[in-house]
Amino acid sequence: MERFFEDTKTAFALKTDAELERAYFLFKLIANQPLVRIGTAVANFAIKSHLPVEGLIRSTVFDHFCGGTDEEDCMPVIDRMYDKGVSAVLDYSVEGKDEENPLDESHRRVIDILNFVKEKEAIPFAVFKPTGFGRFALFQKIGEGKELTIREQDEWDRVVNRFDSACRKAHQLDVALLIDAEESWMQDAADDLVTDMMRKYNRKKPIVYNTLQMYRHDRMDFLRRLHRQAEEEDFYVGVKLVRGAYMEKENERAEEMGYPTPICPTKEATDHNYDEAVDYVVEHLDRLAVFSGTHNEESSYRLLELMEEKGIEKDDFRVWFGQLYGMSDHISYNLGARGYNVAKYLPFGPVKDVMPYLIRRAEENTSVAGQTSRELTLLKKERKRRKV
Repeated sequence: MERFFEDTKTAFALKTDAELERAYFLFKLIANQPLVRIGTAVANFAIKSHLPVEGLIRSTVFDHFCGGTDEEDCMPVIDRMYDKGVSAVLDYSVEGKDEENPLDESHRRVIDILNFVKEKEAIPFAVFKPTGFGRFALFQKIGEGKELTIREQDEWDRVVNRFDSACRKAHQLDVALLIDAEESWMQDAADDLVTDMMRKYNRKKPIVYNTLQMYRHDRMDFLRRLHRQAEEEDFYVGVKLVRGAYMEKENERAEEMGYPTPICPTKEATDHNYDEAVDYVVEHLDRLAVFSGTHNEESSYRLLELMEEKGIEKDDFRVWFGQLYGMSDHISYNLGARGYNVAKYLPFGPVKDVMPYLIRRAEENTSVAGQTSRELTLLKKERKRRKV
């Protein structure tokens, strides 16, 4: 198969010279761990102290990794991406809270987004996190099989209603809905709830998608069980496959509490697990659909080769590639230019409220040295091509 991710002219076609320089500058900073630690601490302090730094954050890291402060603010970015064959997943990236009012607000925003994207061909998916709709500790308690108090049962009923309302709206509007995964010790309850939503709303095709973090060594078994259940009960399964985002936290908690870590022992084992899941879904597209959320070039090429071998059309609605906005443009835009289904996760929200997301992006990029160095190599190549 042709190896085309090196095409930086296509990858960075949307970036002006100034935006290319900003991206290069940001990834140079992110490559420096001490600077990231200092920078995130300073940014947090400045925001909490109400110092006038939002303009600076907006013009640098926010505009690189986020689409805007609200849905309409994102539209110029979305339209430009779509012109290049890349769709968007609008992601309201304000962190979930434990109080009821913010949870209701998060639910309302998801419903608003669903109504908004229904009219936009460029936005085929909406998304939310389970803890945007319910308290983390409540998911954990249910997953551990502990008995709820009457008050907690009422609270859980509200969580279920929020899930059901969002999934029902997605079904009515025919908009696919991705539900993100979180830490393993709350995920069992979320998995059960998402499966209930699939059973209810995925009767004719995949609408509701669960997220499987394939750095967990139990996820292939989970996928097979879910597939068997779908066959027996006649519903369709949508899965977003990712490697995972909480590895250090997972390993530390397992060590502290004395239980076996749920995380694969090596990076190679995680890669194998991810590729095995992609293979499995492609083998069973009669019942499954995949959103392959990865910045890994080899995994992307592997899926492309599978599609070619199986005669799967480039625009088959059951196969999507996905990357985060501000990262891996060489994968997204080269896929889009060749007619594949590809979408960027496009975070948005008020600058100060999106700071936890931005800090996590910086820290994750710092911890994955290969990712940052690859971004820098491609940016250097494009700067040289343009003679910037």
